[in-house]
Amino acid sequence: MEHVIHEERSLSFFEKHLTLWVVGCIGLGILLGKLFPQVAVTLDKISIHQVSIPIAICLFFMMYPIMVKIDFAEVIKAGKAPKPVILTLFVNWCIKPFTMLAIATLFLGVLFKGWLPGFEIVKGGQEVALYRSYISGCILLGIAPCTAMVLVWGHLSKGNDGHTLVMVAINSLTMLFLYAPLGGWLLGVNKMPIPWQTIVLSVATYVGLPLFLGYHSRKWIIRKKGFKWFEEKFLHYLTPVSISALFLTLILLFSFKGELIISQPQIIFLIAIPLFIQTCLIFIIAYALAKWLKLPYRDAAPSALIGASNHFEVAIATSAILFGLSSGASLATVVGVLIEVPVMLMLVRVCLKTKHLFGRTT
Repeated sequence: MEHVIHEERSLSFFEKHLTLWVVGCIGLGILLGKLFPQVAVTLDKISIHQVSIPIAICLFFMMYPIMVKIDFAEVIKAGKAPKPVILTLFVNWCIKPFTMLAIATLFLGVLFKGWLPGFEIVKGGQEVALYRSYISGCILLGIAPCTAMVLVWGHLSKGNDGHTLVMVAINSLTMLFLYAPLGGWLLGVNKMPIPWQTIVLSVATYVGLPLFLGYHSRKWIIRKKGFKWFEEKFLHYLTPVSISALFLTLILLFSFKGELIISQPQIIFLIAIPLFIQTCLIFIIAYALAKWLKLPYRDAAPSALIGASNHFEVAIATSAILFGLSSGASLATVVGVLIEVPVMLMLVRVCLKTKHLFGRTT
């Protein structure tokens, strides 16, 4: 396969230590929030129709590098091996959102409810129980499948890079149609306000626009410069841009949440528990179904890892637009970033140690 992303043979320096960088962003955000409490608030007020312009710029540069890596010509080839594609779509859209709602509600709405603070004011001036806001953040993670880093997880597990790349493309396309209605319905089940226009706008802005520009700029650059230059030069310099945009967004977010984290740091831990359980459960379900469907290991591993992984960039973007950077929902999505790398690396090791269960791997 010619257009599989070859440069992602291992974790980059920033990707390998993403958890540490996120912790650093938390600390810096808390510090800035204490020293300059009005800066993030002022920036957030620069908005159009509740879309913060500074955050929109950061999140665009977070999403665009993901989209430009996708070779959409590979989607056609996926039809030759439909079972892993169907499995991944089934797990991502028919199982994962509902297990996330159930697990988050059980832990944050029942078991941990007494340990969580009371209420917050979300965008629009509505008062909401904080535990419901945390659950909403978990929901937004649960309905956002497959980040660009799943290309790394699939490759490190010695999986089928082509299948992983195809699923990144297909998930990006299906999110355009399913993310808003499914998200709105599940948020309604959780008794949260549902600004439908904002959900659709956020998906169009943070998925549709980068997807459109990524597709066309990829074609233009490869035509002008060639695929080798695109892969070895353009993507190499683009990756730090995406990471920097993510870090800046996190710093802004935690500048809002500093006081809460300092006074009640157990909230991070409490939110992480259901997210960790959800990730492992979805991995087990997808991996077991792949075995039942008699998929080869090279398709089974990325199918399970794609299901377990979250598109946290979209979840952060949507929570910021819907409920504000200072909301409990946004905090929950950032906790998802915090645990993503170590948990997914653990699951990659599980795949490598169990590949013999699938017989021949070639």
